[in-house]
Formats: sequence, structure tokens, C-alpha cells
Amino acid sequence: MPVINLLPKSVSELIAAGEVVERPASVVKETVENSIDAGSHRITVEIKNGGVGYIRIADDGCGIENDQVPLAFLRHATSKISSADDLDGIETLGFRGEALAAISGVAKIEMFTKPHDKETGTHYIIEGGKEVLFEETGCPDGTTIIIRDIFYNTPARMKFLKKDSTEGTAIQSVVERIALSHPEISFKFIREGKLVFSTTGDGKLSNTIYSVLGREIHSTLIPVSGSSDYVSVSGFACKPVYCRASRAFQFVFLNGRLVLSKTVTAAAEQAYKDSNMVGKFPVFVLFVTVPPKTVDINVHPAKTEVRFVDERKIFTAVYYAIKNAVSTLDTRPEITIKPKTDNFFKMTAEKYRQTGLNINEEPKPEQREIKRETSVLKEDNIPFFLRKDVLDYKEKKENENSDLKTEDEVSSKPPVVEAAESRETDKRNEQEENISAEYNPEKEVRLIGEAFSVYIIVEQGNQIYLIDKHAAHERILYNDFKKNNKIETQPLLVPFSVTLTEAEHTAATNNTDILAHAGFEIEDFGGTNIIVRSIPACLDKLDVGEAVVSAISTLTFGGDVSTKEIDDIYHTVACKAAIKAGFITERAEMLSLAEKVLSDPDVMYCPHGRPVAYAISKSQLDKYFGRIQ
Repeated sequence: MPVINLLPKSVSELIAAGEVVERPASVVKETVENSIDAGSHRITVEIKNGGVGYIRIADDGCGIENDQVPLAFLRHATSKISSADDLDGIETLGFRGEALAAISGVAKIEMFTKPHDKETGTHYIIEGGKEVLFEETGCPDGTTIIIRDIFYNTPARMKFLKKDSTEGTAIQSVVERIALSHPEISFKFIREGKLVFSTTGDGKLSNTIYSVLGREIHSTLIPVSGSSDYVSVSGFACKPVYCRASRAFQFVFLNGRLVLSKTVTAAAEQAYKDSNMVGKFPVFVLFVTVPPKTVDINVHPAKTEVRFVDERKIFTAVYYAIKNAVSTLDTRPEITIKPKTDNFFKMTAEKYRQTGLNINEEPKPEQREIKRETSVLKEDNIPFFLRKDVLDYKEKKENENSDLKTEDEVSSKPPVVEAAESRETDKRNEQEENISAEYNPEKEVRLIGEAFSVYIIVEQGNQIYLIDKHAAHERILYNDFKKNNKIETQPLLVPFSVTLTEAEHTAATNNTDILAHAGFEIEDFGGTNIIVRSIPACLDKLDVGEAVVSAISTLTFGGDVSTKEIDDIYHTVACKAAIKAGFITERAEMLSLAEKVLSDPDVMYCPHGRPVAYAISKSQLDKYFGRIQ
């Protein structure tokens, strides 16, 4: 019979470390959270060798009293809670009292700490759970903790670490998320001797997002704000057109703590339904605030998973906060025109005139002889794209020289008057350009035409719009179906049969009322066949067979049909009934469609999430053509 052994402290601490210290990134997370709980206004995180060899975290927090320093490295030693009742109202980040003890069991730790009201601080070193040095010293206010050689005494754990660059990236991700969670704290992150990012600490989330996530993501976000019952939601979310291919840029902070919440994520993504492309995920930085007693954060050792008392209230608050932001603040995407970069477009107007057109200038009388000598262009000096035109023009002028007037006759022209007229002309041109730049937009929609039998081109005010006619018509139909909560039907003179799979047949015969609601009147025809007697009035008969099968396939087999399945049927019918790309469309129909799109802010994306229209501003075109700078 095996003997039960009481593990020595050195072994038990190594096991306990596994609950908290999975990799260097978890070390950084725990220690930075301690710095935040200490009331810090500035926190610096520096790593080397991916954090495996060196981690330094310095803060300006409250510091630790001299006699309290050794206690901080004992298991279950914490200043955050003192009784079981405190677990129901935790408002701090670190509260288990295991982080420093676990880290010191697998690494070498050096700490400098000093309270603000003390003249001297404490220098403390602990390696592998054993105290090495404990002395008074001079040091700045706050706490600086240096962690070296993680897993130096546990080679089995060391071999599971990734390469330094991977571990460093994981640490950077942790620091970025913590920085986002506390915009009121100034964070600096230094990696391998280089400053990666620095936040202002001014309390403005927008500025922190810019510093951490960059200008590109920052420019796609719109503010989110809302509340329901005891749940408050704030932050930023992206416009639907800027959704990404992964969930890498989704951040959820619960009462200031970074968490993973399927409830919040599901609510946010549901708010983008019918707006984002299939397979794309929204970008968001959300702060959810709830009373501490309505959430259990003591579910997981890493404190990343939480359990809510009422999941539905959380879902509702997040869903409507984002849905309202997207529906009211989203705008049609614009096409940005980038100027060409070849040599022609780099040439200034002055250089162009001097290079290619100066042989056409009439010099002043006193400069005439000199001008004739210096205006001769050598072929090697003419840009290749002007060479032929300039040399042809030069030859033509030389051939005409014999017919020119005498020098006295030419010099009798009043050049001053010409110059004045030229200046007046330039002035009028400049005024015309200014008037053009201040163009007063008209509200009516003017049809320009159609490109590739796919895109309708219209002008409204100072914008040109390219409208995907299929996507636009599809969205308009879908919105009408949802608004009326029904699709108008059209009886067939000659009903037709459709053969289904066993599962599809069961779904269809169990949901005939739902299909009738969607415009399909069907009857069981024996076996796995059905008879279709009526179809949606908007459908072409050629599309009916595929449409009825697609509609049936969206139904829940053997269960209650939810709103999602009904919406999917609306999607299917709208897609089949919409104007097809590549088909010829009458001008009146195109204009009517464009007017509906531009007058209805709900027609922004097709039901599959594709943008309905893109805009090109007049100012962009003016810049592209050099009319304005």
C-alpha cells in the first residue's frame, strides 16, 4: 500500500506555482496587477530574452513597509481580503495572495520598495522560495521588482517555453490589454531595449487606444455607451466595414479587470448581425461595470473567467449599447484615392513649363538674343515622355521662322499689357477654382450611369456614390420583409413538386406556417416530396426551386424555430429576388434604387454584411487632379 507523504515546502511551492505561473506573460500580468492595486500613476514594464531572462516592473505606488516585505512572499498572504465575506465584493485585481509566492518559487526575485512617507526603503532578494537578502536601502517611492531566470530550478517546465520572440509577444499582448483597461495610468513597455509604446495616462480611452493599437484601428472606431438595469457599458467598437478576420482585437474589461466572457462577446457579435461580412469579427474595447456582488471572479486561478448572476442582463446591455452606436454613428465608407507616384505626377507645374514649354515663350526685347541662345534644348535633357512633342514643336517653329515679323515689329507689341491681361486671366481662373471648391451641394440624386452592369454611379452634393445594385436591392427587400413581418405571396397557376432529403422534408412539413409566413405555401406530397402552390410575389419563377430548398434548409430540425431562422429565410428570399449583377437595368429603376439607398440610413450593408455603397468626395478628386493642394 503506498505511503502518504507530506510534501516539503520547496516542492509544494513548485506545484502551486503551476496554478499561476504558466509562462513569463502570466508573471507580468500578476505583478502589474499588484502595481495597479498599489495606486500607481506610472508603471514601466521592461523585458529581455522574451521575459525568461529578465523582467523589470517599476511603479510609483504606495510601496511596502519594511516589516511587511517578507510576508508578501508567503502563500495566501494578502492585504486585499481578510474574511470569506470579502470574496463576494472583490474590487481589486490581485487578492489570492499567491502570485509573489508562486513566482519566487520558480525564479530569482529582487525587490526595491519604499512608502512615500519613509526616508529609506527596502532591498529584498529571494531565490527559489529562499530569502537571500533583506536590508534597508535608498530607493525611489513605489516598488521596483526584477525577476530573473524563470524556471531556472524546474528544467521540465523550461523546455515547454516557446522561443524568446514568441514569449515576448505574449508579454506585450498582456501589457497592451492592461494598459487599455486603465487609461488613467501611464504605461511604458520596453522590449529588448526598445520602447514599444507609451500611454499618456490622461484617462482618455481614445488616446490609449491610439498609443497601444495604432492609428489604423483607432480611425475605424466609434464610441459605445449604454446601460440597462445595473449594467453599464462603455468603450469603442469598429464600423462594420472594418471587421477583421479574427477575434484578436476584442477586449472586454469587467470592473477594470481583463476577462474572457462568452456572454459579452456573443452579445457584441450579435449586434453586428446583417452588417458585417460573413467570417469577419468586430473590433471592440468594452468596459462593463456591474456591482461586485453580481459576478464571481474567483472561478479560475488566472482570474480571467467570470460567472454572472444574470447572464441575460449582461447580454442585453452589451447588445443594445453596440447596436445603437452602429446604427446611429456608422457612415458610408469612402474610397480613398492615392496619387500616382510616377515621374510625370511628381513634376511641378513650373518644372513642366521650364522643361517642355519654354520654347513657346516670347522673351522681352532686352532678353531676346540671350533667350534664343539659352532656350535651345538638348535632346538628352528632355524627359523621355516629352521628347518627341518638344522636338517636333522645335522643328515646326524653326520652319516658321522665315515667315515671322521683323524684330522691330515684334518688339512694338506691348508686353506689359499682355502681362496684365495674363494676370487678370489667372485671377479669374483662381476665382473660378475657389468657387468650385466652395461648391454648394444639391440634395437631389443625379444618375451618372452604370459600370460593368453591376455598379450604379450617382452624384449627390459633394459626393459621388458607387452602389452595388444587387446588394442594395437585397437589403431593401430584407428590411421590408422584417418591417412587415411577412412576405406577400403569389399563387401558381401550375403547382410544382420538389424532392427533398428526409431531414428537409421533416423540417418543411413541421413548419408549414413559417414557410407560409415567408411566402411559400407547400403541402406534403408523399415520400420526401412536397408541392409548392404559392411563392413570394417578388421571386422570379426560375429561382423558386433553389429558393424553397434554401429556405427549408435554414429551419431548425425537430425544434422550435427561432427569430434567427426566420431572418435567414428572409435573407434567402431577398437574395433570390434582388436585381442580379450583370443584368441590364433601366435608368428609372437605377435612379429609384439609388434614391432609396441614399435616403435610408438602414441600407448600409447587405444581409451578408457587404457594403452597399462607397463614396468618393469631390475634394478627393480635386486633390487627385491637382485643382487643390
